Amino acid sequence: MSNSLVFLSIPGLRAADLSRMPSLSALASSGSRATLVPSFPCVTWPVQTTMLTGRLPNEHGVVSNGFYSRKRHEVEMWTAGNEVIQSPQIWDLLHQRDKNIQSAVWFPMLSKRCGARYVCMPAPVHNPDGSESLWCYTKPAELYGELLGQLGHFPLQNFWGPMANIQSSEWIARSACLAAGRYHPQFFYIYIPHLDYAAQKEGPDSPAAAEAVGQLDALIGELTREMALAFNGDVSWMVASEYAIVPVNHVSYPNRILRELGLLEVRVSEGEQLDLERSRAWSLVDHQFSHLFVRDADTTVLQRIQSAFKSEPGIAEVLVGDQRSKYGMDHWRSGEVILISEPESWQAYYWWMKDENAPPYARTVDIHSKPGYDPVELCFDPVTKSIPLDATLVRGSHGAPAVESAQQGVVLTSWDEPALENSLRDKDIASIVMNRI
Repeated sequence: MSNSLVFLSIPGLRAADLSRMPSLSALASSGSRATLVPSFPCVTWPVQTTMLTGRLPNEHGVVSNGFYSRKRHEVEMWTAGNEVIQSPQIWDLLHQRDKNIQSAVWFPMLSKRCGARYVCMPAPVHNPDGSESLWCYTKPAELYGELLGQLGHFPLQNFWGPMANIQSSEWIARSACLAAGRYHPQFFYIYIPHLDYAAQKEGPDSPAAAEAVGQLDALIGELTREMALAFNGDVSWMVASEYAIVPVNHVSYPNRILRELGLLEVRVSEGEQLDLERSRAWSLVDHQFSHLFVRDADTTVLQRIQSAFKSEPGIAEVLVGDQRSKYGMDHWRSGEVILISEPESWQAYYWWMKDENAPPYARTVDIHSKPGYDPVELCFDPVTKSIPLDATLVRGSHGAPAVESAQQGVVLTSWDEPALENSLRDKDIASIVMNRI
């Protein structure tokens, strides 16, 4: 058994991609491989948290990529810290076992203020004039200044948006190698996002997505060589898909439907703004599912919503109240209703009926202001020089329950792992890591 384990968390990785990934396949040439089934909802924050805790959302509390405060009528998207996770994570469990075990955590979005010894994640500084300055949150605090001197700023513009590309994943990998050589942690978690971009924008089977697979494999080859040097060859590898991206040809607009039902309210101020306080129901959408928050859990409103959406095209399931426990989503942070899309459909956050009434941030890359996930931010309209307002541009999505093989991912280890003899759930990952270290 080796002294250190590097865990690569890769969104969008499919078993079918491995035939075009010689570097990744080489990692597991004498190890194990299995199908990995992500738990619903199959999106970044919940899946990462499930893998790191071995618990489902009804225990760890991460029910989507954002949260809604019913008391404050405020939405928090992509800004929460590690304290929202209500279960111990791998680094906490390892530290409980042995205080000398050190962990490093690179770029999972809920890692700010976590218990790992070493951390790096994007944390741009929001200036009073509305602009942003590039920066990363690190532990120790001075680490980002040192990485900046060696690698330059983390390229945030390549991490998300129309300019998203391999450069962000390259910076993550190279900075991780520098940290490994300096700190030699026993557990190193690294989030590599590159396969997320082309597969959503162009489709998972597009030429652009195939090119991204090749680019990622080249980076993994570089990463494995550098990590071998950093750990003097004494390193094991585990690679896991967060989810698989599937083709989509349909989009639903839950907030527009709620507005037509007279349940969603807007206020006019620089376009139509969603009025969370006055709305009797609204939808926080997140890829192929959404949380519908119903004021006071009004029974009459719940019945109207269930009736309206049960036959809505693109919607596979409408879970109300206790029905949410079907997928371990019966948590106080969840909406009173959860809408789940068909595999070939996804959900957009739009509530305006005419594009001229859209709020200004709708045409920008603004992951924090939008009360829901917006993959259209990967696109760019050269005429308006802004993000388009055409949700049909999106060609790939994820998030719905992984009941079909195309929705399932893959997990690989560099050692012979008996737990990988059959298909694996993402909640089983933590115990495998704990047994290996």
